[in-house]
Amino acid sequence: MNKIALIFSSVLLLSSWTVSANASETPKLQKCGEAKLRVLFWDVYESALFTPSGNYEPDARPFRLDIRYLRNISAENLISQTKKEWQSQGLTNPEQDSWLLTLAEMWPDVETGDTLALLVDENSHSQFSMNGVEIGRIESPQFSTAFAGIWLAASTTRPAMRAALIGAR
Repeated sequence: MNKIALIFSSVLLLSSWTVSANASETPKLQKCGEAKLRVLFWDVYESALFTPSGNYEPDARPFRLDIRYLRNISAENLISQTKKEWQSQGLTNPEQDSWLLTLAEMWPDVETGDTLALLVDENSHSQFSMNGVEIGRIESPQFSTAFAGIWLAASTTRPAMRAALIGAR
């Protein structure tokens, strides 16, 4: 009986150490900046960027970009807009069509109040969540750079939004 108690205690101690080690590896993220997209007379979404220090550094990982929608938008329109933004930025990657197909399989339609979040981890892998629930991953570092670049790249089509997100204004 004592042997079983010792094994059980060891397992509990080891699992609590593992949880602590993992928790310390993922730093808490602090808000860097926020912005609202308004097109003509319509508010489309509010966005916020989170980094470990609360400061934006282009190559720093991890980071999270939250987008809280202020109107209903179909997944098809989200995919179409992603493609348009990449084209406007002159982005060409042989994997783009594959990424868009993966996003089409992953993303649901969004409704007013939904939050779609992108978490880019230390390895530049992308994890998407909808209202706090993971909906899929893309493990290509090139995808992470291209997708986050819609908002964060110097070549973004919305420089004022970028400035607000990275805390530059």
